[in-house]
Amino acid sequence: MQYFSLHNQSPLVDFKQATINGQAPDKGLYFPTNLPALELDFIKNINQYSNEEIAFTVIAPYVGNAIPSSILQDIVAQTINFSIPLVSITQRISALEMFHGNTLAFKDVGARFMSRCLGYFVKDQDAKVTVLVATSGDTGGAVADGFFDVEGVEVVILYPSGKVSTVQEKQLTTLGNNIKAIEVNGTFDDCQRMVKLAFMDEDLKSNLFLTSANSINVARWLPQQFFYFLAYKQWNDKKNPPVIAVPSGNFGNICAGLLALKTGLPIKHFLAACNANEVVPDFIRTGEYKPQQSIPTISNAMDVGDPSNFVRILHLFDNDINKLKSVFSAVSISDEQTKSTLEKVYAEHQYIMDPHGAVGYCALENYLHSHPLDAGIFAETAHPVKFFDVVEPVISEKIKLPSTIEHLMNKEKVAIKMDAHFNDLKSYLLS
Repeated sequence: MQYFSLHNQSPLVDFKQATINGQAPDKGLYFPTNLPALELDFIKNINQYSNEEIAFTVIAPYVGNAIPSSILQDIVAQTINFSIPLVSITQRISALEMFHGNTLAFKDVGARFMSRCLGYFVKDQDAKVTVLVATSGDTGGAVADGFFDVEGVEVVILYPSGKVSTVQEKQLTTLGNNIKAIEVNGTFDDCQRMVKLAFMDEDLKSNLFLTSANSINVARWLPQQFFYFLAYKQWNDKKNPPVIAVPSGNFGNICAGLLALKTGLPIKHFLAACNANEVVPDFIRTGEYKPQQSIPTISNAMDVGDPSNFVRILHLFDNDINKLKSVFSAVSISDEQTKSTLEKVYAEHQYIMDPHGAVGYCALENYLHSHPLDAGIFAETAHPVKFFDVVEPVISEKIKLPSTIEHLMNKEKVAIKMDAHFNDLKSYLLS
């Protein structure tokens, strides 16, 4: 498998080079030159395969010869060595719980896969790799955990001050060692802009071996397909495939789902559930893509005003909005709707969601009202304890801290404070 830049100004590379580069030299995102077609028998008999066999079958064509099969099988097994259950909430709505990994967020899958691939690729080289990443919340913790103590890799995480939850901040600022956190006085979009400028800077490129761990990196993005295949495996009514609502910020997760659809996974419709940051819902409605300054919300991991991965979604559908709209919708859910959904679902079904999952549930419930023959799944992307400061006042209940979180809460935060100026980041990286 080879990868080309969506800007079409860079040479083709294999999976190894695409992972190491993060972004193409022309600043475009990498995309596979061809999409694998999954065997119909594989889909038909998916319940006969283990989760590891499913994940390996899905990812192997994208990796190609870059990693030996036996090593790739080990990487896949380590990536999904936790439960990803489909939990029934109502007769027509189920939750796909993506949060049972180490940092209690869906991004554990992509971060674990990428860290192990990159560790394999750099194990025999002298230059240390610097993984530079911007986070709106969960990416930082997942990347920190995935790369912690990986030899030959140093991680620098930028996050917006005061705009991530208490638990999220602890996860990305307390590990130390090869993990460095930078608290930026600005928004996630400021953090992402600074990271993008770093990859364009000639001084940094000549002095550092930089790569990205955001979902722009193919090794972060592609394994997120696993969620959708494992959801379908657990879906009982195979003759009536599900509608899937995905809380969407930078659009990497739902883009992976749409890629799975394109390669043969039976999904009836994808619904991008956005918060007040409604660039994509506006695009679907008007046909005009207008990036905006991000708006702070209680579902902060989705506070993105210019989602990087949407260009991949457009390419999947030949940049034809009508083709996209045949299988994809996008809606905006307010903070008020999010809170009322959290409260209602807990009161009626004793199920506690996080704010992002509540956005997905609300969007799906509204969609199913006008599609009475359909049923669906919403992605529950994080454990509600990660947002206890939002959820607990709404449901009037305390959320028990899992052991994976409890030990962090008394640890001291260590972060470098920085204004949202690229030159400050550049000076830090060069020092």
